[in-house]
Amino acid sequence: MAGMKSLVKDTAIYGVSSIVGRFLNWCLVPLYTYKLTTTGEFGIITNLYAWMALLLVILTYGLETGFFRFANDPKQENPQTVYSTCLTSLSVTSVLFVLIIFLFLTPISTALELKEHPEYIAMTAIIIAMDAFCALPFAYLRYQKRPIRFAILKLLFITLNIGLNLFFLVVCPWLQKIAPAWLSWFYNPEYGIGYILISNFIGTFIVLLTLFPEIFRIHWHFRPDLLKRILRYSLPLLILGIAGIMSQTIDKILYPLLIENKSIAMEQLGIYGANYKIAIVMVMFTQAFRYAYEPFIFAQHQLTDKTQAYADAMKYFIIFGLLIFLGVMFYIDILRYFIAPRYFAGLKVVPVIMMAELFFGIFFNLSLWYKLTDRTQWGAYFSVLGLIITLLINIIFIPYFYNHTTIPPYMACAWAAFICYLTLMVISWAVGQHYYPIRYDMRTISIYFLLALSLYAIAMWIPFENILLRLGFKTILLLIYIIYLLKNDLPLKEIPYLNRYLKNKQ
Repeated sequence: MAGMKSLVKDTAIYGVSSIVGRFLNWCLVPLYTYKLTTTGEFGIITNLYAWMALLLVILTYGLETGFFRFANDPKQENPQTVYSTCLTSLSVTSVLFVLIIFLFLTPISTALELKEHPEYIAMTAIIIAMDAFCALPFAYLRYQKRPIRFAILKLLFITLNIGLNLFFLVVCPWLQKIAPAWLSWFYNPEYGIGYILISNFIGTFIVLLTLFPEIFRIHWHFRPDLLKRILRYSLPLLILGIAGIMSQTIDKILYPLLIENKSIAMEQLGIYGANYKIAIVMVMFTQAFRYAYEPFIFAQHQLTDKTQAYADAMKYFIIFGLLIFLGVMFYIDILRYFIAPRYFAGLKVVPVIMMAELFFGIFFNLSLWYKLTDRTQWGAYFSVLGLIITLLINIIFIPYFYNHTTIPPYMACAWAAFICYLTLMVISWAVGQHYYPIRYDMRTISIYFLLALSLYAIAMWIPFENILLRLGFKTILLLIYIIYLLKNDLPLKEIPYLNRYLKNKQ
């Protein structure tokens, strides 16, 4: 029981830090879209951060999981030997990566349409290398069961990054109007997105410094034979990781490469990237749902059939996911001001991406079947399939939409994500029912999908010119969904804290 309590506490700390961190990073989007001069600048940031996500997976090459696997095996070497061996490997590959990027800085900058700012590529490379290196000290903190220090350092980076962004993009322009001579030695108002990278660079570097105790206060012992065994275990995970992250980022990487006019490509990518961030609400809330509600669901079914608990968790995940979808789409007239008006042309991607992210959340929940049955190779199959679908749709339809239709090419990116995650969801469910049958409440799930989509269609088909009437009408539609939920699947008396309150009133 003590171990379970510790697990719950650590999970809560890791979960809260992850959700808060994601939310605070999300809050930078309006700052960027309102302060950056053009949508193309945000397109550059979207492109660079997509590359960051992909290269970070490649540069860590599964060593985090490999470290946990070998450090926790009593038959292997001392955990510190495993840690120092992995850390040595990461330090070497990170330095080599930076050297290679610096060696080919000019051609890489030219290929990414940044030949006037090669320092953007240089800073990005150093940030990626530092992040890759820091991944293992953070894993070491998790191994040592030190979630508080882990969370503090993660939030330290977020705080520094946000603070520096506000300083460079808000405070400095304001100070320049008052006393330009004070800033002229280090601040250039034309540098724009460069300050976003500088903020990230400084924050990452400071976090690296704070990790020095986990880096230097260990017994360093490098074992080449041990590294070979770890790599043999970890490299297959690299393939899975690359396929998974590319499914999420490849559209933002390919977009400038598939459209001939690079300036237009970056402008449109900026519009797509900004509106994509609105849809990230679904990711944050579904993640919060898993942390908050799944422990309750499983606690209620400790002594019953666990498959029923899995089915219930899925049902409520979908119900609340659809509620979030309706909430965002019904109040998009307000939420759209999260980004600058010049990005509004891309709002049509929001419902598509939100539904795609809901499908991904369902797919994630379905993944328990191959984890519980030790058939993790299916995770690799699904990741590769998702990558192939995403690649094909983007490569075919981005140029087609650009050259032959008036449809914005970034709609191909949105629909690629939708089709990819829908396909993976359906196939994972079908295969999972063969290997680990779970009787999901398909009738109830179907009713909620039908109800949510019907309400959304009614809201779109019945227009109101007056925004107050429009919001009022959509609020009534949202209440219909909530009332149906409270009446049929979540009676008020079943909500734990409210149930306790009602009992006290009786």
